Amino acid sequence: MPIQPAGATGIRGSVEIDHVYADGLKDLGGFSHIILIYHLHLSSGYLLQVRPFMDDENVHGIFPTRAPRRPNPIGMSVVKLLKIKGHTLYIEGVDVVDGTPLLDIKPCVPEFDVWKVKRTGWLSKRAAKVSRVRSGRRFK
Repeated sequence: MPIQPAGATGIRGSVEIDHVYADGLKDLGGFSHIILIYHLHLSSGYLLQVRPFMDDENVHGIFPTRAPRRPNPIGMSVVKLLKIKGHTLYIEGVDVVDGTPLLDIKPCVPEFDVWKVKRTGWLSKRAAKVSRVRSGRRFK
């Protein structure tokens, strides 16, 4: 499983929406990318300090990382929306474990969601290798 959508180029998947919510998908197909917000259901408990995937040498606080063992185990991914058929979304750039409970879907709007970031903290020296790193770790 890729550890971030940036490392999931070409990885396709689908999201099945409960039919009760299918009407809420109206007009979503006009967006090339969507934001998935989900429950990190395989993560149990939390750690306030972690050694994240991108830094095997140092321990960091949980909040400046994207590690899954969080006080509120909520994840988010920006994925490419390929098509919608019925109540199923077909997506690309998937970095989510099969069966992960979806909490919400939002459209990705660059004018709202993309910022010119000046600092990326401890990740500034490591983020370039994210596309080459995949994880075999399971978090419980």
